Amino acid sequence: MAKRGGFPGGMGMGNMNNLMKQAQRMQRQMEEQQKELEEKEFVAKSGGGAVEITITGKREITKVHLNEEVVDPDDIEMLEDLIMAAANEALRQVDEANAANMSKLTGGLGGFGL
Repeated sequence: MAKRGGFPGGMGMGNMNNLMKQAQRMQRQMEEQQKELEEKEFVAKSGGGAVEITITGKREITKVHLNEEVVDPDDIEMLEDLIMAAANEALRQVDEANAANMSKLTGGLGGFGL
């Protein structure tokens, strides 16, 4: 005979309340970590340091530094490639930091769309 009330599998209201509290706590932690990430700066270099790009965790470029020797009016294409490489590396660093934060929160659990 089926039990009345509660949830399938014997999950009572107390367990459901605890689960909701854990979810709310995780939500707060995610928001805090996202804010911390957005305030961080990530620096990436290319061309042996000839090009340096700084971006925030919000994925906004805040600084581009070029060494004078890399500025060759006859080879703009190389400079463009170096800038693109440094920007992509900085963006990759943001993505890695974000993934590391998520992994800490979820304890490495997958399958939650994170």
